[in-house]
Amino acid sequence: MKGLFDFTEVATYFFRKKDPKRKSNFNLRAMHTINKISILMFLAAIIYFIITHL
Repeated sequence: MKGLFDFTEVATYFFRKKDPKRKSNFNLRAMHTINKISILMFLAAIIYFIITHL
């Protein structure tokens, strides 16, 4: 049951330090920004669903 509520991967994705050795371009930054927005929207929808159906 503990594994179901393990959000460490999500937290590390949002608060990860940038690697100075990795080259970054616009497409990669845009992809990560869209991923972060979609994760936040999904979590907000789950919270809304739980609140309205309890």
